[in-house]
Amino acid sequence: MSAPDPMAEIRASFFIECEELLEALQDGLEAMADDSGDLETINVVFRAVHSIKGGAGAFGLEGLVRFAHRYETVLDAVRSNTLVADGDAIKLFFRAADHLSDLVRESRDDGILPEAEGNAILTELDALLGDHGVAEEDEAAIEFQPLGLSLDLGLADLPAPAPARFTIHFAPEPELYETGNEPYMILRALAELGSCEVTCLTDKVPQLTEFAPEASYLKWTVILTADVQEAEIVSIFEFVDGLCALTIAPIPSDVPAPQDVSNDPLSELPEMPDLPDLTPPPAPAAEPEPAQPPAPAAKAKATPQSAAKSVVRVDLDRIERLVNLVGELVINQAMLSQSLESSGLSPHSDAMNGLEEFQRLTRDIHDSVMMIRAQPVKSLFQRMSRIVRECSAAVRKDVRLVTEGDTTEVDKTVIERLSDPLTHMIRNAVDHGLESTQNRLAAGKPEQGVVKLTAAHRSGRVIIEVSDDGGGINREKVKQIATDKGLIAADASLTDTEIDNLLFLPGFSTASEVSDLSGRGVGMDVVRNAIQALGGRITITSTPGEGTTFSISLPLTLAVLDGMVVQVAGETMVLPVNLVIETLTIDHSNLEQTRPGLNVVRVRGEFVSLFDLGVELGYRSAQDSYLDAVVLLIADEGGSRAALIVDEIQDQRQVVIKGLDESFYRAPGIAAATILGDGQIALILDPSDIIAQAQGSTLAIAPNLMELTS
Repeated sequence: MSAPDPMAEIRASFFIECEELLEALQDGLEAMADDSGDLETINVVFRAVHSIKGGAGAFGLEGLVRFAHRYETVLDAVRSNTLVADGDAIKLFFRAADHLSDLVRESRDDGILPEAEGNAILTELDALLGDHGVAEEDEAAIEFQPLGLSLDLGLADLPAPAPARFTIHFAPEPELYETGNEPYMILRALAELGSCEVTCLTDKVPQLTEFAPEASYLKWTVILTADVQEAEIVSIFEFVDGLCALTIAPIPSDVPAPQDVSNDPLSELPEMPDLPDLTPPPAPAAEPEPAQPPAPAAKAKATPQSAAKSVVRVDLDRIERLVNLVGELVINQAMLSQSLESSGLSPHSDAMNGLEEFQRLTRDIHDSVMMIRAQPVKSLFQRMSRIVRECSAAVRKDVRLVTEGDTTEVDKTVIERLSDPLTHMIRNAVDHGLESTQNRLAAGKPEQGVVKLTAAHRSGRVIIEVSDDGGGINREKVKQIATDKGLIAADASLTDTEIDNLLFLPGFSTASEVSDLSGRGVGMDVVRNAIQALGGRITITSTPGEGTTFSISLPLTLAVLDGMVVQVAGETMVLPVNLVIETLTIDHSNLEQTRPGLNVVRVRGEFVSLFDLGVELGYRSAQDSYLDAVVLLIADEGGSRAALIVDEIQDQRQVVIKGLDESFYRAPGIAAATILGDGQIALILDPSDIIAQAQGSTLAIAPNLMELTS
């Protein structure tokens, strides 16, 4: 078995780092676009592109290096205030960042680089710099043959000019070592320029007891004698810019040069200096006065505390295996709990007390693992920024994307599988939701349309909303198209919500002609199916003339949830605990009948619709009386409430979510399944979906689900 290639691992780490740098680049450009970017923001943008170029050069990725170099040249002009980044320039910077992302991806996958698009962007970047930028690029490409001339002016031989001398002070920061840079290589590159006298300063190295491995204590002073310009010296430190303290000062020609300077440039690199004695001094016999710690040591102790958090990158397969093991642990803990409870042990016995501690530990392990899997939706939202830019350019609309809650965390699997449906919704908002520029101005709206993308935690779920300030849904047009396609009867009487939901029918499209973005009838039905496959749901809210909002409700995780185990018509079901507000029992004082077959329950002065869960799932017919029935008061993420009748509440526990196979019938209100402690399979319900699909009467019988649970 061959050993893993260390360069391959380093290369993989470089591309992972590129993702972080590209994210920082997008953040900086967005701050510049919002006029909230200061000089430090511009520096962050420049360093992101510069770091990508430096790493790409180490791996010979010439195409990536060439584009990044030209890109950073323009950013450097902005940084030095020789170029003003106006709105058009920032749009170009965004396009360049998108192309840089494409180059990173293709370089990682050994694909073909899109040179035509890159050359077009580079031409626009060069145009920003004008003749000066083009001259710099052309200067390196000029090839010529020097013509030797022999001129005898009759002058005496003049002495050769003395080489220049510089004093260089170089003090690395801790970040220089963290990024894999090595001071020895920098000193060696200086020695190749000419004669060097290198002095390593070790006065800041503390005693061993105060030594911090993450800190940087060494610094160097170099006297360089060489026939070079200062710019050549600066270029050696190009890849550690911002990672060290650096000063370069020319030495006046009247200062005498040091004697016995060797001509061998490498010979002037000193041997490793003798470190000071790090052994703690022995304690004196007499009681000394309390000694104050030296200032360098105190600074060294503070350095690790002020440093950024360390990050460990772990292969995703390992995390998935850990999640699966935690799921099995939860199942085994449930089995053990049920076995001990059925054995008749006293609740105060040592075994039951140990079981409670085991349950707490299991929950802590589960929560910790879920935190590892959770990721902010920021990376997903940044991808949508590019979608908006490309779509707005395609349909020639001025569109701005506004994001909120991009730090909201959700399961990594949810983020990966949400990309495609969210992309389609963003395209629909730009293409269909927003009016044309002329129509917006005629309606008294700003010329620039706004698409808003938000994320938030609500009632134990993640709510992602895509909204626009367009004209809203033309419900008359939607209904007419559905009638023409034979999707509904011509005389059908539909509510606004029902008309809006027609958009989710397969093959439905409001586009009058086929374009690159829409019109083929493949869209919102695929979006809804993808959301439902994640255990979520999607709803539409639209106001004519004001805009449309698509709301996606998703579970926080696809692995484990806290569930309430209930009995309904002899079947065991699980409901998410976070949706249950309270439990109550029906009596004559709180049960009201608004009309035959439709009951409501009074809860602290408010009437809440009452649904028989067994009837809505098709397990039984409505009962003659619901007195003394057990009711769960449910509240969804929208704030609406409903009461569900169950036969019995059995337990409250963590359950492992098991997805249903695609071959199963997609029943309304059924989110997933789980394995209970006794090995029995139970369905996990989505109460909000059940209530939304309810017939509005406890006498109405929904489609039978017995085949699904048998």
